Amino acid sequence: MKITPEEFELIAGYIQQTSGIRLDAKKAYLIETRLKKLLREFDCGSYSELHRKAREDRSKRTEGKIIDAISTNETLFFRDMWPFELLKQKILPEIIEKRKNGYGETLPIRIWSAGCSTGQEVYSIAIILRETLPVLREYDITLLGSDISGAAIEKAASGIYNSFETDRGLTKEKLRRYLIPEGNNRKVRDDIRKLAVFKQHNLLHDFRGLGSFDIVFCRNVSIYFSLEHQNELFSKISGVMEQGGYLITGSTESAISFCSEFELRKYSGAFFYQLKD
Repeated sequence: MKITPEEFELIAGYIQQTSGIRLDAKKAYLIETRLKKLLREFDCGSYSELHRKAREDRSKRTEGKIIDAISTNETLFFRDMWPFELLKQKILPEIIEKRKNGYGETLPIRIWSAGCSTGQEVYSIAIILRETLPVLREYDITLLGSDISGAAIEKAASGIYNSFETDRGLTKEKLRRYLIPEGNNRKVRDDIRKLAVFKQHNLLHDFRGLGSFDIVFCRNVSIYFSLEHQNELFSKISGVMEQGGYLITGSTESAISFCSEFELRKYSGAFFYQLKD
């Protein structure tokens, strides 16, 4: 079934209103192909009828299905690698050095992966923590992964990945050390999985209740948002960061274009942002 221009405007407007994801007219094929199965699932004769049912569904089940279908879950372990080297070589040592004399038995390290998709970024961070902090009990670690897609969060929490997913970004050594066989798949080892907590969260909604963070990964998320929503996103992120906190975005994203609370910093060729004191 073909989507009409009028139906595209309806659906695209609804998706942007509920998720922040902005789709231009060139993406009509994406809505058409990804939502086609939902027409059958919800017994809809058109995309406009699906739009109507989503707006009338107080349970938000239809909305959730649409967001799951539209969300881009393109990710891999240690994607781009430089953010994880930055974390290991620069950010974690700086945090530990600043706090080593100001806390009791355990030193807090709080990290949020916003828009974590199916969890590979979160587990990559957990592996870096395991390799960088030899005695984990000396640290009070919070590692939160959040995503708007309930299906993505469910997969992330399971920690189970197929061979295609594990071969993307994991060396043979890391695959052997940190994942174990699970049927025809691989599962992240329990001691790594226990470092992370996953939560379904819409970045357009309130950030209260998420906590306060020393480090925020928000990579390749804002590129899907309108300028207004990008401004709102980075302003809200700055509000849940500890003084001097670190923000890591995608290479094409600029936090300081939208939020003056951050300053751009560079380390070994890698750019990141730090909350101004």
